[in-house]
Amino acid sequence: MKTFVLPGTDLVAPAIVTGMMRIQEKSDAEVRALYEASLAAGIDFFDHAAVYGKEMHGCELRFAEALKLTPSERDAITLQTKVGIVREDGPYFDFSYDAIVSSVDRSLAALGTDRLDILLLHRPDALVEPEEVAKALDDVHAAGKVRYFGVSNHSPAQIELLRKYANQPLVANQLQLSITHADLITQGMSINMGGLDQSVDRTIGTLDYCRLHDITIQAWSPFQAGFFDGPFLGNPKFPELNAVIDRLAATYEVPVEAIATAWITRHPAQMQVVLGTTTPERVTAAAKGADIVLTKVEWYDLYRAAGHVVP
Repeated sequence: MKTFVLPGTDLVAPAIVTGMMRIQEKSDAEVRALYEASLAAGIDFFDHAAVYGKEMHGCELRFAEALKLTPSERDAITLQTKVGIVREDGPYFDFSYDAIVSSVDRSLAALGTDRLDILLLHRPDALVEPEEVAKALDDVHAAGKVRYFGVSNHSPAQIELLRKYANQPLVANQLQLSITHADLITQGMSINMGGLDQSVDRTIGTLDYCRLHDITIQAWSPFQAGFFDGPFLGNPKFPELNAVIDRLAATYEVPVEAIATAWITRHPAQMQVVLGTTTPERVTAAAKGADIVLTKVEWYDLYRAAGHVVP
C-alpha cells in the first residue's frame, strides 16, 4: 500500500481510507471482517462522522463495540471523525463552541478512545463564527482530545475564513471525487473555454488551493457516477468508460475497482481515497489501485471515456 506522511502531521497515512458510514447494522463478525480486510490491504486509517448511523454517533459506537480494540491495537491505527451535522430538529449545521466540544466528547466515548487523530468540520455552517471554532479547536487540542484538524466539503474562501482565526492548521479537506464526478479536476482543464460548460468553475479552484496550502484532499464516493446516483462501474450508462476500465484491469491484472482508485491516486496532489463499501472483498480490490501508477495516456483515456473534454 502506498503511504505518505500527511502534510502538517506526523501521521504516516495510506492512500486508501476505509469509511465507516454504513456499519451500524452490521454484526460484530461483519465489522471485524471489514476491519481485518482493511489491515490486510495496508489500510490502517478509518473514517467516521458523528452523524453516521441511525442515531448520532451510532457507527462510532458500533465500531468500538464490535472490535474491542486493545490499547496497542488502537495505537496502531488512525481514527478520524467529523463534527457539525446535527440530526435532532434538523438536519442543520452547527459549528458553535459547545457543539464542537460536546460532539468531540461523545465521539471519544462512543469510540472508546482517549483521543482522535483527526477531526474534520463536516459541511460548512452558514452561521459559522470562526472565533468560536478557533477556540473550540484550541481547547480540544490542548486537552489532548484531538491531534489534528481539517474540513470536509469546504471551499477555499471558507477555509481561509477559518484559518484567519484558527491557531491549529487544517490538514485535510474531504471532497467528492470520482472519474465521472470530477469537477475538481475538469474545470481547471477548461479555463477560458467560454462555450464549454466544463469551464464553469463550480469548485472555485479548490484543488489547486489545497495543493498550495498542503491540505490533503480525501476523495469520497470514488465509485459514484454523480451525487449519490449509483456507481459507474458496470453501469450500462457508461459503456465507453467501462470498456476502458475493463481493458486496463486486464492489463494490470487487477479488479475494476482498483482502476477506479488508481485514477485518483495517480494525481500528483497525493490524495487519499475514502471507501464507503462494507464488503471486505471490495476493500481488498480497491486497495490494489494504490500501487498502480497509470501512464498519462491511460489516465487521459479514462478521463475522455468518462465524457470529459480535453480542449
